[in-house]
Amino acid sequence: MTNDHTALEEGGEIQLDFTKLKKVAQCEQDVLPVAVQDADTGEVLIVAYANKQAFDYTIEHGIAAFWSTSRNELWVKGKTSGDTLRIVEIRVNCEQNSLLYRVRLEGKGACHTKKPSGETRLSCYYRKYQDGKWEKVQPLAG
Repeated sequence: MTNDHTALEEGGEIQLDFTKLKKVAQCEQDVLPVAVQDADTGEVLIVAYANKQAFDYTIEHGIAAFWSTSRNELWVKGKTSGDTLRIVEIRVNCEQNSLLYRVRLEGKGACHTKKPSGETRLSCYYRKYQDGKWEKVQPLAG
């Protein structure tokens, strides 16, 4: 992890990336956003993107796979970390332009970042805005 990523992921200054969709478009893949939710707790774990290859892999293997828009490659969640997202249910929105993967986590967390203790974070949504500032919080699930 570079210093830029450390500052972005662990720093106190929020740097919202309003250009993300432009970057996604530049990956030259047809993708859909995928919200990933813990099927038991309702906790939102991650938002990622899937192309046809990632979607087909997910269906075939029952494990969440995505298209990495930054690396331009198939990203099978947990393949290197061991933190797999087992598919419980797949839903599509009314306009068929986004997906919801309801999953059971097989591992410690869905986020690639770590807590100060070195443990994987359960969810990528570990900061909240309150009283004019951002603060790190525990997952909604406890």
